[in-house]
Amino acid sequence: MSSELLDALTLLEKEKGISREVIIEAIEAALVSAYRRNFNQAQNVRIDLNLGSGMMRVFARKEVVDEVFDPRLEISIEDARKLNPNYQIEDIVELEVTPKDFGRIAAQTAKQVVTQRVREAERGIIYSEFIDREEDIMTGIVQRQDSKFIYVSLGKIEAILPANEQMPNEHYKPHDRIKVFITKVEKTTKGPQIFVSRTHPGLLKRLFEIEVPEIYDGTVEIKSVAREAGDRSKISVHSDNEEVDPVGSCVGPKGTRVQAVVNELKGEKIDIVKWSQDPVVFVANALSPSKVLDVIVNEEDKATTVIVPDYQLSLAIGKRGQNARLAAKLTGWKIDIKSETDARESGIYPREETLLNYDDNDFEDENLDLSDDME
Repeated sequence: MSSELLDALTLLEKEKGISREVIIEAIEAALVSAYRRNFNQAQNVRIDLNLGSGMMRVFARKEVVDEVFDPRLEISIEDARKLNPNYQIEDIVELEVTPKDFGRIAAQTAKQVVTQRVREAERGIIYSEFIDREEDIMTGIVQRQDSKFIYVSLGKIEAILPANEQMPNEHYKPHDRIKVFITKVEKTTKGPQIFVSRTHPGLLKRLFEIEVPEIYDGTVEIKSVAREAGDRSKISVHSDNEEVDPVGSCVGPKGTRVQAVVNELKGEKIDIVKWSQDPVVFVANALSPSKVLDVIVNEEDKATTVIVPDYQLSLAIGKRGQNARLAAKLTGWKIDIKSETDARESGIYPREETLLNYDDNDFEDENLDLSDDME
């Protein structure tokens, strides 16, 4: 050991973010291991490491006893009092046992152990940093790809983007910058393992938090998200402040805010609807952009029957049932859509008292272009 040890500790602390105490503990543990292995010693020893000079000494720790059974671990009371007359039974005596060539052997043997301890400490720091970022969004750089995963650099560590978490309409190339949602952080024997997603509904929510200041500061709240990644999504929003339009806040001036999210998701269509505690209003809003005549609620089965004008039936259902499916996910209610003609023939419409009251303007400017849902 030399005086360069102090500089090395300072460098590790600065570059790796590992405290000096962790490094010192690793070095002392390595030196104890080196002493026992190279000198075939089994006694209890302590390493005294002088950071100022870089010098070290090895001390054997022995218990003071009346009768010695193991001289490697014990010392008689008579011999102990020759060193210091104040020693009593069960005291610990330390005797220096530093070998002459221990410095060279220790440096060689301890290198691997110290490196391992440093690596473990780094992993612990990375794990602590990323476990707090579960369900958060980060920008990463695509590094490489194999048959199962895409590996995304998040700076200090590579994250794993599984095939089922990749957007079907995206093709990833090395050096692409993408935003990912951290779904899980695991501690493994090889270090932290981080799983990320591009399809998780949480990604959509976090993107809106970035783009919409009213969501970030809590003025507007995203109540629910329904997503079919790469194709279309719906979000419901609400504000306790009556002077704030939650839908308009998310759309932004000339649609700039929602368009920024759409661009990040490579053209995924996004419907923004107003949340309501009343399932009649909420389900009607969720089926936007179609017009709804009435919503009949079955509280027991948490199901609804929705009546729409005949010419709006295909729009309400959407391509391959997508609009109705997303609306059901968004609201948490089962949705059965009937045309006005079928509802009249079934005798369920019109009712004596129609529960749904809203203006045709309720859905204006609340959604992206959904014209391709018309069949």
